[in-house]
Amino acid sequence: MADQSLSKTRTPAAPGLPAAEDTAAPAGVSRRRLLTTAGTTGLVLGAAGGAVGYAAAPSGATPLTSLGEERVPFHVKHQPGITTPAQARGHLVAFDLTASAGRKEAAALLRRWSDTARRLMAGEPAASGDTDVARDAGPSSLTVTFGFGHSFFARTGLEKQRPVSLDPLPDFSSDHLDKNRSNGDLWVQIGANDALVAFHALRALQKDAGSAARVRWQMNGFNRSPGATAHPMTVRNLMGQVDGTRNPEPTESDFDRRIWVPESGGSDPAWMANGSYAVVRRIRMLLDDWEELSAREQEAVIGRRKSDGAPLSAPSGGGETTEMDLEKTDADGNLVVPINAHARITRPDQNGGAAMLRRPFSYHDGFDADGVPDAGLLFICWQADPLRGFVPVQRKLDRGDALSAFIRHEASGLFAVPGGAAEGEYVGQRLLEG
Repeated sequence: MADQSLSKTRTPAAPGLPAAEDTAAPAGVSRRRLLTTAGTTGLVLGAAGGAVGYAAAPSGATPLTSLGEERVPFHVKHQPGITTPAQARGHLVAFDLTASAGRKEAAALLRRWSDTARRLMAGEPAASGDTDVARDAGPSSLTVTFGFGHSFFARTGLEKQRPVSLDPLPDFSSDHLDKNRSNGDLWVQIGANDALVAFHALRALQKDAGSAARVRWQMNGFNRSPGATAHPMTVRNLMGQVDGTRNPEPTESDFDRRIWVPESGGSDPAWMANGSYAVVRRIRMLLDDWEELSAREQEAVIGRRKSDGAPLSAPSGGGETTEMDLEKTDADGNLVVPINAHARITRPDQNGGAAMLRRPFSYHDGFDADGVPDAGLLFICWQADPLRGFVPVQRKLDRGDALSAFIRHEASGLFAVPGGAAEGEYVGQRLLEG
């Protein structure tokens, strides 16, 4: 979580927990040093919030038949699936290029993938070998987003084009990372408001990979379905907490600077213009331990009321968006929002203004032999520079976030996601043909 909670359900933001905002590396401190001294972890479990809210009948309900009609354009300035309202279903999948594949094969693959994504996002079948899984459905807000991992550049002879911002994330003390489910040469994010439409895209892209790439890992996620609540509201995570209260909004004046790589004048290579960097973390929630806490104890861990997401310091009548009073004390002189509360630690003003756009999915992958649920958050956050977005907040959480006792980071990845493809182009063309 994080007090910039996991995403907002009301805006084209994202699903997640609370989080932080804009920051810059301290003067005189190098990027390499920051990365190697980044402390240990706790992670912004929080960060993007939830799917878009829809009102229930009779006041403006969204008829089920209309869900399939919603179409997201493929050819846009920034790739779809970043500021697109979070969808009900999601798939994350990473690929590694095969031994015989290089730059030429990678370019052909991205060309195929881009064409398939464009077709499916328009509600059309794949160019060849379509499975008909989504034959009866419309686009259903389908989005497909592509990114490149650190290892991709050596595999294709493009090391000189690898961004410095793609340097590996530092190790965090609470990490229990499975290397087989982390990183990868290529990364694809799929989202849709219909499960069959989402799976159709996943299967089509996997088939398109052909002999050029093989699946390294794949994860499935979900969010609240449109129309599931009586009024628009921020999504809840699997801990039952309102999650996504302080996500950055595209309408904010500094949103572009914090989230998007600039078109010119920055330190990133030209092919990353209008792109962003995605940090992906599989965060398991230790739900059995969490659910042993009383609601009051859970609220103290987060720093917000479970019922409506309002800060514990909010006055009578206050709500989710009420400003948190970090100095307020109770009759005994104790801080109302505990010193190690997740929402306190992740506030932007507690992290030099570090900002990221959180847009995760929840996941549930069954139960282990003892009946313990393997469930939690597929955390995805977006920022113009991970060193100034994700890393500062994660480092701060590592130092004493109360939530850390109830979560475990089990997989991780960092991917460079270029800007959107123009008409007649494919994603990554400026990199692969530049």
